Amino acid sequence: METTVAEDRAAEPVHPVRRLVRPVRRFARPPRGRARQVAAWCAALPLAVVSVVLGCRAADSDGITPVPQLLAFLPWLLVPALLGLVLAAAARWPLGGAWALAAAAVTGWFIQPYNPGPAPRPRGPVVAQVRVLTANLEFGGATKGLVGAVRREDPDLVSVQECDTRCAAALDAAAMRETYPYRKVIAVPGDAAHGSAILSKYPLTPEAGVSGKLAMPGAVVRIAGRPVHVQVAHPMPPMPGRLDVWRTELGRLRAYAADRGDEPTLIAGDFNATQDHAAFRSLLDTGMRDSARAVGRARTPSWPSVTAPALGAQIDHVLVSEALRPRAARFLDLPNTDHRALLVDLDLH
Repeated sequence: METTVAEDRAAEPVHPVRRLVRPVRRFARPPRGRARQVAAWCAALPLAVVSVVLGCRAADSDGITPVPQLLAFLPWLLVPALLGLVLAAAARWPLGGAWALAAAAVTGWFIQPYNPGPAPRPRGPVVAQVRVLTANLEFGGATKGLVGAVRREDPDLVSVQECDTRCAAALDAAAMRETYPYRKVIAVPGDAAHGSAILSKYPLTPEAGVSGKLAMPGAVVRIAGRPVHVQVAHPMPPMPGRLDVWRTELGRLRAYAADRGDEPTLIAGDFNATQDHAAFRSLLDTGMRDSARAVGRARTPSWPSVTAPALGAQIDHVLVSEALRPRAARFLDLPNTDHRALLVDLDLH
């Protein structure tokens, strides 16, 4: 009996591996048609960028430019991930759709507030309640707004960044001197970004601060008989070509926190970093806790103020050691600065 070649091939048994491979090939096959191919490429581009950033986050690395800059806005990576999903659907590209869903799921996982471990219970009773205000004045432009906020909110400790000579003069006014007789102010004429200040209602002894391109003064403040180490944070931002400076200065803040051991310690300021930066998480891993995170205000944007709180990154923080327990945190809008101020209420045990 004669059979055709087609009949012979149809009679051949299909290998089990081929049965598995064929559906996968159909699933991964690029879409046909020019319009669908264009849509697939438009989906692949944002998904590739999102995947690189998420890969660095998963690898506990800040990578190279532009990864650190994009990590600051990690929650917003959901937008290109979902855009990739829409374009993949338009292109009828199943693999692209799966890729987009995976990117969105991983982004959602990392959006959770970073928690290096359960918060330890402070030892001993509460000996004082302390209110702390930190504010970046953007080259001293928000000096008037800071003075007004200080009068309204009446903080016990104030950490100021980008305090220019106008700011220094305002802080030296009689009314401010009366309320905050203890202070350490650094202002450099002609360099408005360099200056910083610590104001205190409590006796203050200056100590060597953390070295950096911008001033980061430190002090020991005696509150209810207890010495509390207070440090201003203002490392350089992660600018292209200057990532090493940013990492180094955040590393110095980490070393400062680690060297204090069990001593009450407070680091407040513009860290130019979020919880999605490995260098900042390394600082939290010393046992310091983010006050906003502790009271449920994690990821509340503080910069840039022109779009915050709807859109932005939380780069202004008040970090505290075990002896200081956060009770409340609020972000304040000051005029003429690109940062929102942060006001934190603490219990000192």
